[in-house]
Amino acid sequence: MKQFLIIQTASLGDVILSTALAESLHKRFPDAAIDYLVKRGYEGLFRGHPFIRTVHCWDKRKKKYRNLLRLAFSVRKAKYDAVINVQRFFTSGFLSAFSGAPVRSGFDKNPLSFTFSIKAKHEIGLVGYTEHETERNHHLLSWIPDITISKPALYPSFSDYSSLSKRVTGRYITISPASLWFTKQFPVHKWIDLIDNIPEDIGVILLGASDDQDICNRIIALTRNSGVISLSGQLDFLRSAAVMKGALMNYVNDSAPMHLASAVNAPVTAVYCSTVPAFGFGPLSDNAGIIEAHPVPECKPCGLHGLRQCPEGHFKCAETIKTEQLLDRLEV
Repeated sequence: MKQFLIIQTASLGDVILSTALAESLHKRFPDAAIDYLVKRGYEGLFRGHPFIRTVHCWDKRKKKYRNLLRLAFSVRKAKYDAVINVQRFFTSGFLSAFSGAPVRSGFDKNPLSFTFSIKAKHEIGLVGYTEHETERNHHLLSWIPDITISKPALYPSFSDYSSLSKRVTGRYITISPASLWFTKQFPVHKWIDLIDNIPEDIGVILLGASDDQDICNRIIALTRNSGVISLSGQLDFLRSAAVMKGALMNYVNDSAPMHLASAVNAPVTAVYCSTVPAFGFGPLSDNAGIIEAHPVPECKPCGLHGLRQCPEGHFKCAETIKTEQLLDRLEV
């Protein structure tokens, strides 16, 4: 095996979790070339990566299917020995099938799984399924003798850290307050209560994408804590990870920033509102904690990915979480 391609065209968190496969492949085949195929916008995760050779990008914003076809020919031309397809949609199945690779490993849920030479199950459940997503993904490598299960990893460079030296100083925590889904997002007033109770000698840095600037600005406007700054929309993925690495604690929702922290083994506290760790997407850092409402509302979980509003109208899974639960995770 000299050339591998990993395909994961799903969300940011899914791409980060899939890096565990690259770690395992590199350990087993240290001289092999490992390439990635992701949705355009996520290629920055692999900037300066020590062993990822090439990152193929699928631009889905304009001429989506024309770009897909162009990408398929590029993949086929590379003559990969093995394609590892982590995504379960038709388009990734097409890329795998068209690749011409002797080994095409993917999940049996993919509509084109009949074209795969290796098929694996992908099961998520509350009872009887305790595997983390990284373990489920590693079923795709079960055909390789002596393969070991690794953790996700990203590699901020020295320049990523040094570029932050003037903006990020002293002791601090980070908070990534936003989520794509309402029922996955800890409410703003709850974040504010946490920030208002952070010791004065500890800075607070708010992180997020450009779309998260409004919520970060709202938190700054309403908190009594004068030591809060927002870097939302100002940092790329690796610089955000570098900020997390230096934090006393990183507070996140069940969302992509949790996986970003795990990928650099940064301390992390994940607040689970409507979802549950049993789905298998929890934090993997050595210093990782999970915060949930106690007692757990009977209606939780109400969905695998989160919802745009609480079906019951009370949002108890978030509102009954106490600030002290989060503060207990901060060792000062």
